[in-house]
Amino acid sequence: MRKFEPFERSMKQAWEAYAKATGCSLEVELVAMDLHELYNETIQQQGLKKGVWDIAHINTDWVCEAYTDNALCDLAPWLQANPPEDYPNGWSTSLLSMQRFDEQVVGLPFHDGPECLIYRKDLFEQEENKSAFYKQYKRELKVPQTWDEYVEVAQFFHRPMDKLYGSVMALYPDGHNAVFDFCLQLWSRGGNLVDALGKIRLNTTEAEKALQFYKALVSQSDCIHPNSFQYESVQAGAAFARGEAAMMVNWFGFASVCEVTKEGALRGKIDIASVPAGNNGQGTSLNVYWLYTIGSGSKYASIAYDFIRFAISRQMDKQLTLNGGIGCRVSTWKDPFVNQMIPYYYKLELLHEQSQTLPRKKNWAAIANRIDQLIQEVLNGDEVIASLLEQAQEDINILDHE
Repeated sequence: MRKFEPFERSMKQAWEAYAKATGCSLEVELVAMDLHELYNETIQQQGLKKGVWDIAHINTDWVCEAYTDNALCDLAPWLQANPPEDYPNGWSTSLLSMQRFDEQVVGLPFHDGPECLIYRKDLFEQEENKSAFYKQYKRELKVPQTWDEYVEVAQFFHRPMDKLYGSVMALYPDGHNAVFDFCLQLWSRGGNLVDALGKIRLNTTEAEKALQFYKALVSQSDCIHPNSFQYESVQAGAAFARGEAAMMVNWFGFASVCEVTKEGALRGKIDIASVPAGNNGQGTSLNVYWLYTIGSGSKYASIAYDFIRFAISRQMDKQLTLNGGIGCRVSTWKDPFVNQMIPYYYKLELLHEQSQTLPRKKNWAAIANRIDQLIQEVLNGDEVIASLLEQAQEDINILDHE
């Protein structure tokens, strides 16, 4: 599983509840890993295909590669013979498509939470902040709806002397975070990552504008948390939860975890909104989600399915949410108790309606690494962005034909 305390706690609870309910005498070894280690163990080293791992959390970036390599069990026969509670109508269709290949289904939703704008509503509601902002900018302080407004508001709240920064970003170059940021910048300006033929297309005007703005944003020390270049998404979320930033664009789960953790320093003080829009575009969201999958080499595949079926029940999906993960069932999104604990939880449905997904490619990891390389070249060099895009496009053309 992905190394994240709410995931680890939830999986331990799920297995204990399953063993108690069924009398299963098998023991489970729960192993938490960072992203690269998880991808390497399960897919690159063929751990799922060889039976080293029975069950793995796979995100939708990798599912096509794992499927193409015959690393995953087809769950369709089990789903037909003994479906999970409310399957498939208990889930949004946006969480059931990426793992389906023709008639095969190779995963079931574990954790979700599209990207969104997460902000300190207590700071926005303080009268002294409202007054000071109006005096400085001659407009009302409100949640930013455009990227230009985002920068302006972040600069206003940037108070290093008080250990409060305007925003925090996940800029660690891991082939994920910066790529997601780039896609949001691109989509929010009306651009597309793929052309009409489904091929990756980077050398566009919208992509150039997206990278120009992104470089300018991360270069501004007067609005960004100084550790952003060392943070991946979990670390950025943790910094926000400690009260170190006024805003961030990150996964929905990093908002909800603030409401359910024992520390709860920001409980009741935050809210979420749509990702800001670019010029001539509109705010959008990115939907990448985690799946339960069963390795094709597993000797315990039927028990693995039985456990997964139990773990995605209404009760366990809700428990994952209360632990700080994001349940995937519509029933959890609309649950009165969950929305009492996390007042903006119902907004997940709207975020899904606004969300886009990354292209489903068998070698997406390699493509994403090349896009990440492009972004690092833009951020750390002085070469013309249009030229870097052309160079990257040439490499992508080769990768996209593999």
